Amino acid sequence: MTDSDSPAPPFGASGAVFWIAVAVFAGIVAVGAWLGQADSSGPPVAVVVLAAAVAVAACVQLLRRQRPLLLYAAIASAGIAVIAANKSSNPVWFATCLIAWWCALTSSRRVAVTYSVAAIAFFTAQWAWIAPDHGWGAWIGGITFTTLAGVLIGHQFELVAQLRAAQAGLAARARAEERNRIARDLHDVIAHTLTVSLLHVMSARLAIEHDPDDAARALAEAERLSRESLAEVRQVAGLVRDTSDSPSQSPLPGTAELPALISRFQSAGANVTFAVDGDPSRLPATVGLALYRILQEALTNVVKHAPGAPVTARVTVASGQVTLDVDSLGPAGNGTGLGLVSMRERAESLGGSCEAGPSGAGWLVRATLPLAVPEGAA
Repeated sequence: MTDSDSPAPPFGASGAVFWIAVAVFAGIVAVGAWLGQADSSGPPVAVVVLAAAVAVAACVQLLRRQRPLLLYAAIASAGIAVIAANKSSNPVWFATCLIAWWCALTSSRRVAVTYSVAAIAFFTAQWAWIAPDHGWGAWIGGITFTTLAGVLIGHQFELVAQLRAAQAGLAARARAEERNRIARDLHDVIAHTLTVSLLHVMSARLAIEHDPDDAARALAEAERLSRESLAEVRQVAGLVRDTSDSPSQSPLPGTAELPALISRFQSAGANVTFAVDGDPSRLPATVGLALYRILQEALTNVVKHAPGAPVTARVTVASGQVTLDVDSLGPAGNGTGLGLVSMRERAESLGGSCEAGPSGAGWLVRATLPLAVPEGAA
């Protein structure tokens, strides 16, 4: 992981927390410089002041994550070493622990380990050869502890960032799935209603001169279908806008409405034959809705692409699944429309399948749905 890939710091390069951190570091340096001057063996005042200024300036750049971080960490540590004058009792060494913690928190593991190893090597050299004192062991432990703490806290920042990214991804996926669902529902409702209404309007146009009553009946049916479609579209739009947790009171179509759907097409002039094998009343509501929408879309496609062609629709309820076959004698299409995708998605969302393609002299749509809907299915 590079510096640019490191977790974001808990505060930015400006703001109250940033200046508090600078003040804490400067306060530690000032206290160390004052205590160092209390000892006559310390460096001259001018040298201490210059070292303190350099250390604070480098620390500011380090807190702002200016690259290269190791360079600014080394400059700040050099100023601290000048102020401490090889004395382990000077509290200014706390500043090196802060630097180690910051490097581990906001930069790559390589930077943190490099600085910590260099600081531990420096303290070890002081302890062994320059100024033997057991106090250096405390600073070695402090550097080790703060580095590990920074690494652990930085890892938590990484996990939080990954979790937020995952949540954002799930939210985006949920929005996309919801848009697809709404588009599918609107397509099913509008395409079906417009197609059947168009059949009634065509029938009325042909019958208006010879049979005005039949033309009026056809226009009235087209008006009724349009009103139903408008109500369903409003229901879908209402579900989009509704933020309450209460379920919609409008019932959704299911297996009980299949005969009415067939009658609607038949009244519009479509040559549809419908048969049921088994008991469809025991189908789950989700399966019934999917079955209704798939049959609706299949018949709509036949009316649009093969008007007048005879159609046979059969629902077969077996022990573990229900099968819908819609077989028409119209010419075969290319099978790439949105309606076919919608039928396939509806079936697959319940753990079933839907296939459409040429069959003999016509076109066959076959959907197979399980009676036991998988947990979590749409």
